[in-house]
Amino acid sequence: MTTTVPAAGPTPVPVPVAALVSGAGSAAAVVPGGGPGGFDRLLEAVVGERAAAVRNVPATLTCFTDHFPRHPVLPGVLLLESMAALARTAAGPGTWRLAAVRGVRFKHFVGPGDQVHLTVEVSAHGPHRTECRATARAGGRVVATARVLALVSDETTREGTA
Repeated sequence: MTTTVPAAGPTPVPVPVAALVSGAGSAAAVVPGGGPGGFDRLLEAVVGERAAAVRNVPATLTCFTDHFPRHPVLPGVLLLESMAALARTAAGPGTWRLAAVRGVRFKHFVGPGDQVHLTVEVSAHGPHRTECRATARAGGRVVATARVLALVSDETTREGTA
């Protein structure tokens, strides 16, 4: 599977999706792969612009035992981590970490058997910081949005460190 990455010229260059997933220890390493916070299938990735993916929510997730037994609901933090993982993919090669999240809205429950379609649009992109907007849809309706997912490169010096 390949995706397009903007080149120096006007023509996008195909790049293997595996090249977008980086960093053994980073959260992006589980993407795609459907782990607790990842997603199952990458549909599109244009570095610095947008990305789209699908996450299936199996009834076998252990979180459904306690969250909540009579009305199982996917925890919002897992849905948010799926959005962040997709934002890392849209940010491109390198190791990115989530620095800030603003304007998160959970509008509807996501339960066992749902298929969540995730989209991320990059609003600002640079070598050390990327900001994205994210939307999650299930069953034809918006279930969650994030106005800002701010990512910083792991190469960025953290405040208070050398």
